[in-house]
Amino acid sequence: MVRDLDRASIEHRLITMRKSVGQLDSLGPVDRARLENDPGTGLVIERILALLADLAHAINRHVSAAVLSEEPPSPAASFGAARRAGMIDTELATALVPPDGPHNVLVQLYLDSEPDEVAAIVSAARSGYGEYVRQVEAWVVVRSAEG
Repeated sequence: MVRDLDRASIEHRLITMRKSVGQLDSLGPVDRARLENDPGTGLVIERILALLADLAHAINRHVSAAVLSEEPPSPAASFGAARRAGMIDTELATALVPPDGPHNVLVQLYLDSEPDEVAAIVSAARSGYGEYVRQVEAWVVVRSAEG
């Protein structure tokens, strides 16, 4: 049973997420030399990834409350709730919760210690959040058709 699902709120957050993923794409390659020569790039990446995580958490929390009548105890747990609600698949839920911490936190940690790892983190986040937007959009369309 779906109660009190605010589709407009979800759709507005998805618009911002789509734009944010596009901004990551527009940055181009993020290698050690770029991060060392342009420290602002790392800060921009970290901020975009934090925004994506916050928006996904807000959507997950809202859908969890509306569909499952539960409040996930953490942002990481909210992806499991989104999976249980049928909004995203298991593979995506797992991909968006890296075992070492959120993508933005990993970028913060690796900027100084292992800048060569930043590109892989950005690539994983770009792919994961792009797929998240796609799956959530499809889920909303199905819910809208159900009335």
